[in-house]
Amino acid sequence: MTTVGFIGLGTMGAAMASRLIDAGHTVLVWNRSSAAAEPLVAAGARSVDSPAEALRAGVAISMLANDAAASAVFTPDALRSASGAVHVNMSTLSLATVRELVVRHREAGVAYVAAPVLGRPHLAASGGLNIVAAGPSDALNRAEEFLSVLGKRTWRLGEEPERANLVKIGVNYNLIHTLQALAESLNLVERGGVDGSVFVEILTDAAYTGTAYTGYGKMIAERGYRPVGFSAALGLKDLTLAQSAAQEYRAALPTADVLADIFEQTLEDGELSQLDWSAMAEITRRQN
Repeated sequence: MTTVGFIGLGTMGAAMASRLIDAGHTVLVWNRSSAAAEPLVAAGARSVDSPAEALRAGVAISMLANDAAASAVFTPDALRSASGAVHVNMSTLSLATVRELVVRHREAGVAYVAAPVLGRPHLAASGGLNIVAAGPSDALNRAEEFLSVLGKRTWRLGEEPERANLVKIGVNYNLIHTLQALAESLNLVERGGVDGSVFVEILTDAAYTGTAYTGYGKMIAERGYRPVGFSAALGLKDLTLAQSAAQEYRAALPTADVLADIFEQTLEDGELSQLDWSAMAEITRRQN
């Protein structure tokens, strides 16, 4: 097996890095908070002192929370010493930030691949993610041995990295609507005395068989919002990315403002803000 760098060890990043370790790869890990690396080091990873050192593995993967984190970590200085490397950025970022990172990487001689993922941390740990990827084909080929460990399928979307992020933004926008549709339909039948779990069983057996409905439907019906696979704060971030992309492409998103208000109410609630993002359904349940 080969060596790969991994940058960013939040819930998703740690699960992905663990998967690579279990597959037998030598994984060089770095995180802004070094404590997050300790369980992975115990599992066989090697901790490094900087993102540049992780990039010098030849191929490095990153999973950071947002635009600000990616811009702060992948500075021109950090990239300059990693000429010839491939950086696979698996975070969900804005199109503007992706374009800026492409320029920085090009100037440093580092190939940039955008490869955001579809799926929750438990799928990352089992290699069941879907990956949407775009970037230079030779760079994608170099990264494929690692992507094939992390995901069950990689969808190649061409040479322009921003395309992969645009697809991920679109998927997330659809998923946000799924959460709200579940919230509204469950709230409706519950108020009529129907057991929410029975309704979800009917819904997912008859018309909506996908994992978003079966997974989130069960969580919302049972109010089982822990463990937190994805936070409401990150959900609002993803909604904001969709609004920004829509503005750029002059695409109408008529319900986006309503969804943003529901997320904001979720985040203003001290309890709900600490739960999985599907807890946004409780805002609808509280309304008359």
